[in-house]
Amino acid sequence: MSSSSFLNTALEDEVEERAMSEINTTPLVDVMLVLLIVFMITVPVITQTVPVNLPKVENIPTETKPENITIAVNSQGQIFWNLTLVNDEQLLEHFDRIARLQPQPEVHVRADQHTRYEYVGRVIVNAQRKGIMKVGFITEPEGRAQ
Repeated sequence: MSSSSFLNTALEDEVEERAMSEINTTPLVDVMLVLLIVFMITVPVITQTVPVNLPKVENIPTETKPENITIAVNSQGQIFWNLTLVNDEQLLEHFDRIARLQPQPEVHVRADQHTRYEYVGRVIVNAQRKGIMKVGFITEPEGRAQ
């Protein structure tokens, strides 16, 4: 055997090895496309259901948050329920009524800066006794105060 034929055989083996080391991805892509098409065809079939007549429901909107109640106390100790002058008995009746509401409205106490704490405290204690859960105070920001 001549050295040139031996060299040719060695080169051919090297070319074959190099060609075999690369993966042919064409069949892989073909299989993936076929699987994709199969899934795209079967998904709409899976979501179909038996036709039934579902009952009709009247949607009643629920009130998510009731209106806030504003109680004002002036410097003479007079109490106003949403701008209406009330006495202590009427105040307790109003508290009793809103304590039963679900959800309870928030009670905002707005007192004059010269009101005695006794008057404001009486409103807070009455609200607490009737079971009002959310009581807050309304104040004027520093820049808007007179």
